[in-house]
This record gives sequence, structure tokens and C-alpha cells, in this order.
Amino acid sequence: MSGANSSSLTPAFFILNGVPSLEVAHIWISLPFCLMYIIAILGNCGLIYFIGHEEALHRPMYYFLALLSFTDVTLCTTTVPNMLCIFWFSLKQIDFNACLAQMFFVHMLTGMESGVLMLMALDRYVAICYPLRYASILTNPVIAKAGLATFVRSVALIIPFTFLTKRLPYCRGNLIPHTYCDHMSVAKVSCGYVKVNAIYGLMVALLIGVFDICCISVSYTMILRAVVSLSSADARHKAFSTCTSHICAIIITYVPAFFTFFTHRFGGHNIPHHIHIIVANLYLLLPPTMNPIIYGVKTKQIRESVFKFLSGSKDWHSQEV
Repeated sequence: MSGANSSSLTPAFFILNGVPSLEVAHIWISLPFCLMYIIAILGNCGLIYFIGHEEALHRPMYYFLALLSFTDVTLCTTTVPNMLCIFWFSLKQIDFNACLAQMFFVHMLTGMESGVLMLMALDRYVAICYPLRYASILTNPVIAKAGLATFVRSVALIIPFTFLTKRLPYCRGNLIPHTYCDHMSVAKVSCGYVKVNAIYGLMVALLIGVFDICCISVSYTMILRAVVSLSSADARHKAFSTCTSHICAIIITYVPAFFTFFTHRFGGHNIPHHIHIIVANLYLLLPPTMNPIIYGVKTKQIRESVFKFLSGSKDWHSQEV
């Protein structure tokens, strides 16, 4: 086997097995996932539409929110339709290159989502700590460059995953006990040396996840200091309220993400494998589903835009003309 050519051990396709040990419950598992996907698509596309058409939402905070919504829609669309085909029609086969492409987009978009959350934290820091200079600091060119830099960072760091995974010999078969192609789930099917994959995955987690969380933590530390120093209780409440939506988005994004990451790499053998898979799916579906609801409920300007649209307000129609 050591003398075998790696390319001859590359399968034509993989078999995604869904949620192992819960195959009989696939239909029931698919129902909440399908509902969450519909809510995610409608909610995030709605946010993008309102931010694009409502003049009051043409501000840096909402531009970053639109970028987050676009990332969320693309992320869940990368995995959920294929997942539902597995649950509903037992269409478990995925081409080898299509699996690598899905793996790339899943990790690139989750890295992008983390980066956008960091940018949103920096936006709140500038808005609260430097309110008079907010518009001059976060200009449209600065916002565009920040978004582009986040995208380039994610692409540059995730592309090696594809090559590291493609080089591996797959002599243990082609069955992946998952609902989508995740980097370590694919690598573990290989009989080759996957320690490089694990180490590089850890490096990417540090360069994206840990770096972004450190920036978010520093931003909110500075925000907290600025808010506490405000003399008016009403001003403090208003400042805190502008951050609550973003804090909720951070929690629902990073908690399942870290659970998935650490159990993949550092054990978690006492946790049933189907729990790993379900949490990994929630890691991709929960933020896209909840973010529009959180921001829609907590953000006054978005609520007003939705109410105007639903009530057929003349002001809304006049903006459309």
C-alpha cells in the first residue's frame, strides 16, 4: 500500500451518510432543518432588500449587516439543499470534486461570517466611542475595503484545505458519516497522513476565529468603558441597546462553532456521533435563521421599514419610484 499511487486511491465520489444511527428519523430531522432554511432565506433576503431600498438604512452598520445576510444565505444554500436530498430521497452520492468545492465554500463562508461579525464589533466601537467622527471614519470606500479584506483573508486561508485533502489516499472507502463535506470528516476517511490537515486546521482557527474573537472582546471592553463613563442612565441604556443584537449574533455563531471544532480535534468520544452531526448542522443553520429575527426585533429602523412595507406606506412607494 505504501507504494501505491495516491491518485489511484482517489474515489470518483463520496457517500454522505446523513446522521449515523438516526437514519430512520431522517424525515423528522429534515423538517426543522427545512423550516430553518426557509426562514433563513426569506429573512436574510428581506434584510438585504430593505437595506438596499430604505434610505434610513444606508449607514455602515446596515451595510455590514447586509454583508452578513448575504454570507448567511450563501452558506446555508451551500449545504441545506444537498442535505435535504439525503434526508428525503436518499441521494447520498456526491462527486469527489463537488465535495471538495462544498468543503471550500463551507469553511470560507464561515470564516467570512466570523470576519463580518468582527467588523460589526469595530463599527459599534467607532459609533459609541467616536460618535462625532463616525461618518468620516467609516466611509463607503473604507467599508468596501474592509469587506474585501475579510473575503480575501478567508479565501487565502481556506484554499489550502482543498489541496491538503485532495492529496490524501482514500483506501478506507468513500463513506463519510456526515450530511455535508467538512474538512476533518473528509480527511478522516483517508488512510494517509492527516496530521498536517489537523495542524493547518488549528492554525486557520487561530488566525480567523481566535483573532476575530480577540478583536471583538477588545472592542466591547472599550465600549463598556465608554458606556460606563456616560453620566446619563438613558444614554447608557441607549448605547447598550445598540449592541445587544450583535452580542446575540456572536453567541449563536461561536458557541456551536467551538463545540464542533473542539470535539472534532480534541476528543469528545463520550458524545454520541449523531450529536456531533446535528450540532455541526446547527452551526451552519442557526446563525442564518436567527440573525434576521434578532436584528428585525431589536433594531428600530428595520422594524419601521418592515411595518411601512407591510402597511403599503406611501413613503415606501415614493422611494421605490
